[in-house]
Amino acid sequence: MALFGNILLASCQGPPESVTLATKLETRIAELDGEVGLYVHHLKKDHSVLINADELFPAASLIKVPILASLLNKVERGELGYQDKLIYTKDRLYPGEDLLGSFANNEKLTLKKLVFLMITTSDNTASLWCQELAGTGTTINTWLKQKGFLHTRLNSRTPGRADARDRYGRGQTTPREMAQLLIRIRNRKLVSPAADEEMARIMGRSYWDGEAISSVPPSVSTMSKQGAVNASRSEVVLVHAPHGDYVFCVITKNQKDQSWKHGNEGFSLLRDISRILWEHFEPQQPYLPASGNEQFR
Repeated sequence: MALFGNILLASCQGPPESVTLATKLETRIAELDGEVGLYVHHLKKDHSVLINADELFPAASLIKVPILASLLNKVERGELGYQDKLIYTKDRLYPGEDLLGSFANNEKLTLKKLVFLMITTSDNTASLWCQELAGTGTTINTWLKQKGFLHTRLNSRTPGRADARDRYGRGQTTPREMAQLLIRIRNRKLVSPAADEEMARIMGRSYWDGEAISSVPPSVSTMSKQGAVNASRSEVVLVHAPHGDYVFCVITKNQKDQSWKHGNEGFSLLRDISRILWEHFEPQQPYLPASGNEQFR
């Protein structure tokens, strides 16, 4: 369970209603057989709930957010062109069901389309290529450090990160830092106003909308990224809610339930936390997904 010495590590900042929210979140998190980190912040109200928010977790595909930012930083500096034509070759294929893997050998695509595949469909072949174009993991990690992110790091294909990769996988992060990345994008303070605006548009078009996003009304725009490996499920979302934007990041690790079904404990937790937050921050606009929505997930 999400416990350390039978004590759930939680804190909240704000009025009594924040304490009530923290209690609801703690109760739901305690049901998961595994460890959980959570960071919640309502930007307008300046209310926060933190549960293991500064602990390291596997980043899984969440690591594609800093890859994206580092890559667009190179575009901003004129080192890459967003409409540059790239040539895909089959030796880049990463095993799986990636869309890029269906491209013909020597087929051309723009950098913009490659970025779309990495973020929107979470294409792993595309993300490894983007990592290379961004200057490799070492360059990305240096950029993260310069931006004040002390814990989020890319481990795969990065010299000196073998031990970290064995422990955390392709990348590592904390719920707080991943949420802060989205806040800086939203505030146009991460790369540049133009680059951040482009990232906000890209992250508003996720194919993987069956978990946290599914608990937010489809009429409300979001920025998000999802991650999943066997023993970890994660999602970071910034919701442009009617009464003020809020951001949250949920990451699990050491999950006992490693299934890939819709009802996986981690996937269910993502949906439930998102629902609890929407109900708390937007009580006058109740939302329930339409009956039968499961067939589209």
